[in-house]
Amino acid sequence: MAKETGINQYIKPEYDVDEIFLNRWSPRAMSGEEISEDELMTLFEAAKWAPSSFNSQPWRFLYARRNTENWLPFFNLLAEFNQAWAKNASALIVITSKKTFEHNGKPARTHSFDAGAAWQNLALQGSARGLGVHGMQGFDYDKAREVLNVPDDCEVEAMVAVGKPGNKEELPEKLREREFPSARKKLSEIVFEGMFKD
Repeated sequence: MAKETGINQYIKPEYDVDEIFLNRWSPRAMSGEEISEDELMTLFEAAKWAPSSFNSQPWRFLYARRNTENWLPFFNLLAEFNQAWAKNASALIVITSKKTFEHNGKPARTHSFDAGAAWQNLALQGSARGLGVHGMQGFDYDKAREVLNVPDDCEVEAMVAVGKPGNKEELPEKLREREFPSARKKLSEIVFEGMFKD
């Protein structure tokens, strides 16, 4: 029987799972407050404990905290849509992953998969600490590589905004309407015993 979480009508799991997964979502309303280095490092500490092929740990995180010299170069990577709300984030993060193994230089086919595991750890830790953590693909990937000096053997994967909770009424109207946890597909749509099904 699905577990009632009390979060809202959209969060109704089909099977009992720990609430750490149900409480995590991707808010855009952030307060504009600063975050300390220690607060941010706690998220990266959680990320580094993710599993990876050969324990290669291919993820590399680049970050900028608001009101620092690095903030504008990171902020200017964002698409205009994301700038409209991420301007109130406490920190912006660019996630990259190393495409080759360090121990033999051969291609690491699961580098993106492994970086995704680290991102999930980061997101869950942020949520557990009461922070908003929102991943994005709406930014200039090529510009990020150039401006942030990302080497050729690293893939630019995603950006993340981290912030302290804000008032959704301060978001643009169209975003206010979307400021709630998203529903999920039924397991029957994504899990198949045996062969793949359309």
